[in-house]
Amino acid sequence: MSEQNNNHESIDQNVSHDNVAHDESILEETLKEFDPQNNSVEESIIENDIDLDTFKARIAELEGEVKQAKESTARANAETYNAQKRIEQEADKSKRFALQKFAKELLEVVDNLERAIESTNADDPVTEGVRLTHKALLDVLNKNGVEAVEPQGEKFNADFHEAVGIDADAPADTVGTVLQKGYSLNGRLLRPAMVRIGQ
Repeated sequence: MSEQNNNHESIDQNVSHDNVAHDESILEETLKEFDPQNNSVEESIIENDIDLDTFKARIAELEGEVKQAKESTARANAETYNAQKRIEQEADKSKRFALQKFAKELLEVVDNLERAIESTNADDPVTEGVRLTHKALLDVLNKNGVEAVEPQGEKFNADFHEAVGIDADAPADTVGTVLQKGYSLNGRLLRPAMVRIGQ
């Protein structure tokens, strides 16, 4: 038994010695990795720093591109909005003043009807028909934005009045006699009033 015990002790020592040797080799390898003379860890850190700097630079570059894209998109949206507003304004203006030429030509008819009313007998049934026609035509023109400019007694304004003579009875720079009414279309002068002004 004593020999057996010795064998066991010897085996235990061998196993223990093998375990220690194995543990020592693992420890040596681990220390080798962290050995200051072993440059692989240091090189790995430097490489990671380079990669990190590269990534940071790329991120900054991409952020700049995103910022430029956002600014470009904002400008494009603003230009689109402005173009849309401009088109709407032009369409509205075209709509409001599309009748300008037609309305201006109708004013000659209005003038002729007014002359006919003035030159005929007021009790004549034909004159009454002309008067009703004149009124109906003016109503249609008014519905479409055409309004009469009747400046009698107003201060003379060359933008709205066309002076064709002198009225001795009118005060200076004041509209005396209105020879032909002026008209505006949606606030824009269609035809100036032909007037005589005081001196």
